Amino acid sequence: QVQLVESGGGSVQPGGSLRLSCAASGRILTIRVMSWYRQAPGKQRELVATIPRVGSTNYADSVKGRFTISRDNAKNTVNLQMNSLKPEDTAVYYCNADVQERPSYSWFQRWGQGTPVTVSS
Repeated sequence: QVQLVESGGGSVQPGGSLRLSCAASGRILTIRVMSWYRQAPGKQRELVATIPRVGSTNYADSVKGRFTISRDNAKNTVNLQMNSLKPEDTAVYYCNADVQERPSYSWFQRWGQGTPVTVSS
């Protein structure tokens, strides 16, 4: 089984910055796409940003120009740099990975446990 562990959440004032990190470990052959999602209280989980193993990143319109997703394929990690944070960015942030696993060579969607981000003055 593959585990995803997020870190870096916390509380910050509007206009501040946070950097989230996610590390995947376990029986990993390769990871195709890594993503960050978020879920605010009372709302559905939404896609924030995605990054393929090779290729272009994609962002939700609400975070374009403020958030940057990056990954290290050798370390199976993905980061989310969040700048100019707004109160509406408050949510639990989840890491997601599309993983091919040993020994089955099957593909699985794996999720982290979530890390909370609170933006408030």
